[in-house]
This record gives sequence, C-alpha cells and structure tokens, in this order.
Amino acid sequence: MPASERPDLSAICAAFGDALHRAGVPVTPERSARFASAVVLADPRSTSDLYWLGRVTLTTSREQFETFDRVFRQIFRGLIDLSQTGGLEQREDDSGSTDAPGVDSPPSVRESGMQGSAGKHGTSATPGAVSEDSDSEGAAALAAVSDVERLSDREFSTLTAEELALLQRLVEQLPLVPPLRRGRRTRRHRSAGTIDVRSTLRRSHRTGGDPVHLLRRRRTTKPRRIVLIADVSGSMEPYARIYLHLLRGAVRAINAEAFVFATHLTRLTGQLSSMDTEQAYAKAAAAANDWSGGTRIGVSLKTFIDRYGRRGLARGAVVVIVSDGWESDRPEFLGDAMTQLSRLAHHIIWVNPRKAAESFEPLTGGMATALPHVDTFLSGHSLRALNDVMAAIAAAGDRVDRGTRDRARITGAA
Repeated sequence: MPASERPDLSAICAAFGDALHRAGVPVTPERSARFASAVVLADPRSTSDLYWLGRVTLTTSREQFETFDRVFRQIFRGLIDLSQTGGLEQREDDSGSTDAPGVDSPPSVRESGMQGSAGKHGTSATPGAVSEDSDSEGAAALAAVSDVERLSDREFSTLTAEELALLQRLVEQLPLVPPLRRGRRTRRHRSAGTIDVRSTLRRSHRTGGDPVHLLRRRRTTKPRRIVLIADVSGSMEPYARIYLHLLRGAVRAINAEAFVFATHLTRLTGQLSSMDTEQAYAKAAAAANDWSGGTRIGVSLKTFIDRYGRRGLARGAVVVIVSDGWESDRPEFLGDAMTQLSRLAHHIIWVNPRKAAESFEPLTGGMATALPHVDTFLSGHSLRALNDVMAAIAAAGDRVDRGTRDRARITGAA
C-alpha cells in the first residue's frame, strides 16, 4: 500500500476500533494502539496483510471472527482496493471454522485447517500451498509486534537509540481522539433533542393545522481543541524527543496546537505540520533554540496565556502539559500561571514521567504548586503509559469539578 494512497492511520485505527466495539467486540484503547503499532512496523502491502494484523491484535476468540470480518469489510471497502482479495465475504468450511476468502492464511492457520475459500470476484490461494513470501512477511509482522510488546512497559529513559527509533514512529501514529463539545448551532434530528416549535407549526399547515409530526432539533457537537505543551529542558532530555513525535502526530492527525519550552516558549505547530518528517524535525530543532536549557515553567505558561490563551487557543481546550515540574523560578510564578490557565481551559492534564517511580512524591516547588490546578495527573513514561494519556484526552469531555482536584492529585485520575 503506497504511502501516498494510505489514509490517515490514527483516524483508521480509531474508527475501526470504535466500530468493532459498537458491534460487540471488546476493543480497548490499548488494543487499538497495538493494531496501529503493528501496521506501522509491518507496513502491510495488501489488504490481506492488513486483515491479519487486525485480526491478530484486535480479536480474542473465534466467536469474534464473524463480526470482525463484517466490520472490516464496512470500514475498509471505501479506503482500500479490496478487489485483490476477492472481497471479504464470510464463508464457512466443512470443519465449521470461518475465514475471509481471498486473504491468504498464515502458516499456523493453514496447518489448523482454516484455509481461505473462493470469493465473489476471485479465488484464494491453493489449499495447502505454502508461500515463502507470505510466510516471511507474516513472521516479520509477528516479530515486529513482539518487539513492541517487549518495549511497551520499558521506561523511555532506559531505551537504547535503536529502541527509541523503533518507538518514535509508533508514538507518532498513536490513535488520538479529541473529546467532543456541544456547539451553539442546532440541527434537525429525527428523535432526540427538543421540539422545534417553529418548524412543527410550519409543518402543521400541511395537516390542517394539527401538529401531527413533532420536529426536533439537537445541539451539534465539535471536537475540542487539544493543546500540547512539552518541557524540553535538560532535566526532561530523556523524554523530550519521544514526546516531540507525539506532538507531531497530534498536529497532523487532529490539528492540535504544539508548544515546547525550556527557558522560553516556542510554538511548533507550523513546523511539525510539514509533510516531510525529517524537514519537520529540523525546523522544530531550529526554532526551539533553548533545547536542553534551564527550566522556566511559570514564565513559559504565562507567555502562552498572554500571547495565545486569551486569544482563543486555551478557551474550552484540553491542555496537556508534559514536564517534571522542576521549576528554576519562584513557585509562585507557576502557581499564578496555572490559576489563570485553569480559568480558561476546559481540562488540564499534567504528564510527569517521574511519577512512575514508586518513591515519587510531588514535593518539588513547581509540581506541588501546579498540582491543585490539574484535573488529571499521569506519568506517560512508557509506550503503555502513553495509552493512558490518550485515554485521558479522549475522556476529558465532561467538566471536572474543581473541588475534586485533590482527589485527582492522589489517584492520578480525574
């Protein structure tokens, strides 16, 4: 599948996982992220490859195969050319097992008797025939998934350069779903919402003045703006580069706003939106000239509020701050900035990789000052922990009672 023809991976994974969940397959955010990781690493060249990557990572029992095939056909028919697979019509063989025709079964599946059968527009591989190419591709895909599983719980600061390079692509493709907010506009709805009196009375003229049909309208929904602000000072060096990839993925997938800071704030939304990956990071590195410098969290957040926040970027947004909270200025500066930010933002998520340590306590001046204004406090120190960050962003739709923030500080959840 050429990169130029491949749809946005984050959108595909989110839509496919959501559709499977609604159809009765219990797909968790972690499994959706695993599917995205497998697709990035294996780089499937056909619908057959994509089908098996999804089936291996998203299903847990044979009973789910039929639903998986049906949803796969619905989601990907319009995105990918399925003619090469002969369609994905569900068929059942004599042994009672199900499979998708036109999708060459991997060796383990063929040996167990689960072989593809003829589809509407083509035929599958000859039963029992083993393709060395498909075997090697399947083995490579499984090896890639195995590497991801092995590194999922490893802290970013302990990874080698090769392991970081492997995870950076995955982090950039993590499925990020922004929460929804109710818009001011309304639209007609068949059953939900409030009665549209004006339209109902206008329609009643057709029935002699009797309002036989009650017309309704409901508020529209829009995705909330996501703002990510990452600390790239010296103390955050082991984590800063991996989070830069998360920022780029969010900018390209959901039009998020991206900022970094050390001694001062730098907006990187434009630089990270570049189609060329290497060019995007080169521009970001050139713009953030204080990389690995000191840490001035309060001053940087104050700059964000004054230049961007009050002008609309922070109003009603979900703001994600990635920092260890080691402030070099007076903690009161950070406290004042967080107070102002909490009045503008809808939800504040603070990600501190140091929180993963069992002995961690938010006793540093900056972190202790900021935490009372934080809705959700997470570590985000590993690939699996980043799934918690993605889930927290997606679940940030409801307004958090500011009085519950002490509980959030203790439990790490809003």
